[in-house]
Amino acid sequence: MKEKRDSYFMEKTLVKAPFRADHVGSFLRTEAIKNARKDFTDGKIDHDALKAVEDREIEKLVQKEIEAGLKSITDGEYRRAYWHLDFLAGLEGVELFETEYISRFKGAKLKNNAIKVVGKVGFHQHDMIEHFKFLKQAVEKYGDGSQIAKFSIPSPNMLFTRIQGDEYYNGDREQFQKDTAAAYQKAIQAFYDAGCRYLQLDDTSWIDFVSEERIQAVVEKLGMDVQDIIETRVRCLNEAISKRPDDLLITMHICRGNFRSTYITSGGYDLISDAIFADLNVDGLFLEYDNDRSGDFGPLKSFKRDDLTVVLGLITSKFPELEDADKIKKRIQEASRYIPLKNLALSPQCGFASTEEGNLLSEEDQWNKIKHVVSIAESVWGSI
Repeated sequence: MKEKRDSYFMEKTLVKAPFRADHVGSFLRTEAIKNARKDFTDGKIDHDALKAVEDREIEKLVQKEIEAGLKSITDGEYRRAYWHLDFLAGLEGVELFETEYISRFKGAKLKNNAIKVVGKVGFHQHDMIEHFKFLKQAVEKYGDGSQIAKFSIPSPNMLFTRIQGDEYYNGDREQFQKDTAAAYQKAIQAFYDAGCRYLQLDDTSWIDFVSEERIQAVVEKLGMDVQDIIETRVRCLNEAISKRPDDLLITMHICRGNFRSTYITSGGYDLISDAIFADLNVDGLFLEYDNDRSGDFGPLKSFKRDDLTVVLGLITSKFPELEDADKIKKRIQEASRYIPLKNLALSPQCGFASTEEGNLLSEEDQWNKIKHVVSIAESVWGSI
């Protein structure tokens, strides 16, 4: 039975995706996935056998997402080791390699993998196009027509700003940005041609501007004024999506790191609020807001676009405890002082498994979180 709605939330209108109850995309890998990937790494099974397991588990996941009440359905990133490196390493001119570094996460260490540019960045074909096609078929098979297949890839800024060992462009940032944007234009068209109508760009590069320490580091690294750096990243993303078809919805997700329930940094959106709310040509923003590390709602005052949906990541994917529903609704009410309720939505602050290791909670905890999002959204907006 639906929870009785508060009088404050009685006037509701339903808008296109992002949905009132949405999510970032990744889910904890099942034991079957983990075992199959290990067997593949150990040479016990071939790629076809691995794919067969992935296919079965993704179909099960799609059914669980639908049963939980979600309308945006993902493949959980089950075929990936990383939320970003798998896609980026599949672009022309980009390679995955092992490096030596100290993890930036608080209390956890990633595997020593990174990407480097070894040639002109481009896009010809990519395994993830086929991954999306399989997801879309599964949604059509198990859904009732009200669900949509959503796919997430890293923002072009994750290539443009996070490269190690860049020997090909030799500091020519302008050409590097042009080639990156052109490659993404082709990739986005390829996803669209495969039937994708809801694409999410995950972009953690914005955490360079949430704390004084990060700001100082990026300014020293690039030798540019901080506003110039922000404008460069806006241009990179906007150019990458500039040729998208009119009926392709594109959103962007921002967080401060998500690995084994840890994070990279803390700080609010104050310095980038004008850029993300006014300058980026996306249809929706998924913003991390699950605790004080993300700052307050003050930056929401920069919201000026009636065609933009802001998805508040008020439910944490890092820990199993369920948030108090009334407190979440009060936070939504607080945010609506800056942004009309019709332009707001609710989600977890990030995925449950940005890497294949996953966060420190159980599958049951994960689904309880998703159902919590759906329940609160129905209570607030009357529909998802």
